Amino acid sequence: MAISRPSFFRFILLLLVSGLCLGVMVLGFTSLYLSERTAISFGPPAAGLSWLEQSYLSAQLLLQADDLLTPLDPSGEPQPFLVQLGESTESLILRMHEAGLIRNPGGFRAYLQYAGLDKSLQAGQYSLSPAMSAVEIAHTLQDATPSVVAFTILPGWRLEEIAATLPTSGLSIDPNTFILAASEPVGGYSFSGALPEDATLEGFLYPDMYRLPRYMNAARLVRTFLDNFAANLTPVLLQGFEAQGLTVFEAVILASIVEREAIIDEEMPLIASVFLNRLAAGMKLDSDPTVQYALGYNDRQKTWWTNPLSLEDLQIDSPYNTYQYPGLPPGPIANPGPASLRAVAFPAQSKYFYFRSACDNSGTHVFAETYSEHIANACP
Repeated sequence: MAISRPSFFRFILLLLVSGLCLGVMVLGFTSLYLSERTAISFGPPAAGLSWLEQSYLSAQLLLQADDLLTPLDPSGEPQPFLVQLGESTESLILRMHEAGLIRNPGGFRAYLQYAGLDKSLQAGQYSLSPAMSAVEIAHTLQDATPSVVAFTILPGWRLEEIAATLPTSGLSIDPNTFILAASEPVGGYSFSGALPEDATLEGFLYPDMYRLPRYMNAARLVRTFLDNFAANLTPVLLQGFEAQGLTVFEAVILASIVEREAIIDEEMPLIASVFLNRLAAGMKLDSDPTVQYALGYNDRQKTWWTNPLSLEDLQIDSPYNTYQYPGLPPGPIANPGPASLRAVAFPAQSKYFYFRSACDNSGTHVFAETYSEHIANACP
């Protein structure tokens, strides 16, 4: 029996619709598979991509995965790379390929589009290396902030002052986290055994200008400062401390006081001699900076170093108050620089027991052997 013409056309149409549905299903499953595979290796796609764009770019990335995920030269050295303001993506990609930074310009372009990074490339000076993968380079070009930051500790800063500079330093370290890290016991240094168990690392965070990786953590930052202190703790300096009858910890305590007392570095050996003479004679040090340290932060003056000190301030009951307690305080009051450390190791030879600020606002001091001379040196 012959099939009627309408029935034949319906049959053909059914076959076509079925084939189309099957094709759509296969295409859908393929697209889903490609998307999942791409997301595993390259992360999620940009939100604005259409289904067709996402599928096309996913296929490209998977085909060129090795070129994008494997560095062109694992032993390659960093090199400066400037992205000009207003430079096109095509120009940028071409220059990176010519500089030997990326292997596959087409694959790099596809990744930028897939991740949506082509619209957020930042102009600026970068440090790029062929030891970086193309994906790493693409993300680096999103932020022109230097990967290395300069960080300075000034001589005489206390721990909290160092911490207070972190939020504006470019380092990603919370001040409280840094203080906690600098309060932990530390081992592995020649001076480690000289620190009391309950001591912080105040005094051993060596003042200097540092160039630091922007993403280092607090523990590594503290270690960097301690490494610098250890490098500057020379045998000659140690011999000088020993000649004064001081351990490393005691020498750092005294150097921190000298650091805070002196305005001019040249006077530090003479100031150190005064304190060593007082210690040898069993006299109290009577040092204002130790009282300032005991008082802590002055909210009214917005400083850690209250000035001037009142008579009431001098009565504070703290082992750091050297007007009340004899000998050295229990720990450093700041982080001394190289000049104050040398001054303690190699003090001037003097008979002075007193000093006070000169009356000419020069930052210098006048020194005296006796208390009556010291009183006579007071400003009118």
